[in-house]
Amino acid sequence: MSNSSSISHFLLLALADTQQLQLLHFCLFLGISLAALLANGLIISAVACGHHLHTPMFFFLLNLALTDLGCICTTMLKAMHNSLWDTRNISYSGCAGQVFFFMFFFSAEYYLLTIMCYDRYVSICKPLHYGTLLGSRACAHMAAAAWASAFLTALLHTANTFSLPLCQGNVLGQFFCEIPHILKLSCSKSYLREFGLLAVSACLSFGCFVFIVCSYVQIFRVVLRIPSEQGRHKAFSTCLPHLAVVSMFVSTATLAYLKPPSVSSPSLDLALSILYSVVPPALNPLIYSLRNQDLKAAMWRLMTQRF
Repeated sequence: MSNSSSISHFLLLALADTQQLQLLHFCLFLGISLAALLANGLIISAVACGHHLHTPMFFFLLNLALTDLGCICTTMLKAMHNSLWDTRNISYSGCAGQVFFFMFFFSAEYYLLTIMCYDRYVSICKPLHYGTLLGSRACAHMAAAAWASAFLTALLHTANTFSLPLCQGNVLGQFFCEIPHILKLSCSKSYLREFGLLAVSACLSFGCFVFIVCSYVQIFRVVLRIPSEQGRHKAFSTCLPHLAVVSMFVSTATLAYLKPPSVSSPSLDLALSILYSVVPPALNPLIYSLRNQDLKAAMWRLMTQRF
């Protein structure tokens, strides 16, 4: 294949060698997807219908649930289709769409987690200014900025990646279309542009990470000075779910993208990709609902009314 114009489709990584194992993977992915869809859907419905949950924290949690739904649908639907029909094909346009939407939802989730950290910081460290700094208009602007930034990031990366000439075949070593694996197929030095974009994105991501770390240092300093044990417990109960989600998101993504090339293998790459693209969206609702009594009550009320 001389260039990308002659490529009509890509071949994704086969999850198993036999059809029986492919069907087993399909059932596993189907179970994870349905659990994630149900849990995130319940959070979205509970926050939207529960007027007492119309607060900045739950507004951003609703947005986070939307990104989780997007991530799961973007990666899992095609993987389940290929496992069920024992195929590896994905069209060129389908691959481009998958790259765009995965980058879009993945970036939006990270930006929203950063904003949610700011929400926790203001709530605990500057409670008297909470209504001013996080009014309804400010929350809407911050959420819109997160989604718009994610859209721009995804658009730039997708357009640049699929403008490169590809001459190293059409086989991707991943179960979904991912930029690093597509870049391996390029035979042009113009891929340096994509590495430049990745470097800019990495710097922005590192800046968000530093902001989160500094915010939590200030939060813990304030919480540990609270005289009552009940007050400390209440403050920690609102921060620990967010901190757990951030830690899982950052650690899995860092492990997947920054592991040494010497330890890379198809099975390890597959395990790590599932770890950072599938596990966090599926576990986020569980983490947030375990320690939040208001959210659990709203979700239970919603389920009992429906059933």
